[in-house]
Amino acid sequence: MRKATVRCPALLKTVILTSTMSQFLLTLSRFTAQKQTVDHEAGGGLARLLGQIGLVGKRIAQDLRRAGLIDILGTTGEVNVQGETVKKLDEIANETFLKVFHQSEHVCALASEEMEKPVLLPENWPQAQYMLLFDPLDGSSNTDCNMPLGTIFSVVKSKHKDQMPTMDDLVCNGSEQVAAGYLLYGASTMLVYTIGQGVHGFTLDPGIGEYLLSHEQIRIPDRGKIYAVNEGNYHQWPEGTKKYFDYLKMKDSATGRPYRGRYSGCLVADVHRILIGGGIYLYPGELDKPEGKLRLLYEANPLAWIVEQAGGKASTGAMRILDVEAKQLHQRVPLIIGSANDVRDAVAFNQGRRES
Repeated sequence: MRKATVRCPALLKTVILTSTMSQFLLTLSRFTAQKQTVDHEAGGGLARLLGQIGLVGKRIAQDLRRAGLIDILGTTGEVNVQGETVKKLDEIANETFLKVFHQSEHVCALASEEMEKPVLLPENWPQAQYMLLFDPLDGSSNTDCNMPLGTIFSVVKSKHKDQMPTMDDLVCNGSEQVAAGYLLYGASTMLVYTIGQGVHGFTLDPGIGEYLLSHEQIRIPDRGKIYAVNEGNYHQWPEGTKKYFDYLKMKDSATGRPYRGRYSGCLVADVHRILIGGGIYLYPGELDKPEGKLRLLYEANPLAWIVEQAGGKASTGAMRILDVEAKQLHQRVPLIIGSANDVRDAVAFNQGRRES
């Protein structure tokens, strides 16, 4: 039996265009519903929870588009639990999460980088089995200058079916996550997530108000050509980190060096660039702050799982991020994340196993 062939070029072009358009017409809700055939939980409450996070992203993106026209720039005059000055948009983004998820039937507890203590939602218990941890607005230093911003989220499941979760229950290791992702607010608004079945990206079409599949099964290259790091902290880094950074800037065509520096001040934007094109992001510990700056539960764990699901690695410089024992809600940790070979090299330098 002979195979059928398409003899009409115009018809072939139509078939290709139709196939391409069908991908871009696949909404976040339809895509997660389809996953129900593979993982029942992904197509049920977890899918609807992701849809609600998408709603939060729409509202934050709308506020950001008008930020220079209404009085939402600048600071509130307060300092958060992290000891950081609170921007007005930090507070607005945090409140947006609280308003959306107070109405959720899927979330029983919320913890945020901006709040000292979590918000427990007993009115949603016991139907709601999920707990949500989030950084409502990553890159706050960019709010007043129209630079990229982001939101990071991590979802864990309640450990107890017969009692309401407590604050201690939110302190979970990265391996306990059932979903993780981020929203990126840039030239377009994107939602990128994983539920342990690869990494998928959706771009918000503001004309129809839907997130459409734009990046299916994202894979990070094994090695990149860029680094993202705050070079101003160089003299506060451990010697191994300095040596690795110096190595990246040396010329060597065989290894593709020197690498190019790209740093936006927004963790989400920098990690997203590396997720798509390869490379490495570093926020190492410092001599007087060996624990680092980034938060384990709100930033490092969710981004580490995403990057690992895409084929990359994430480390503290001493161990895998997802193996770090969570002990406190606002625990800090160093972060080295990106292409597998780049992270491997950085860890080797950090541990003194490599000099050049």
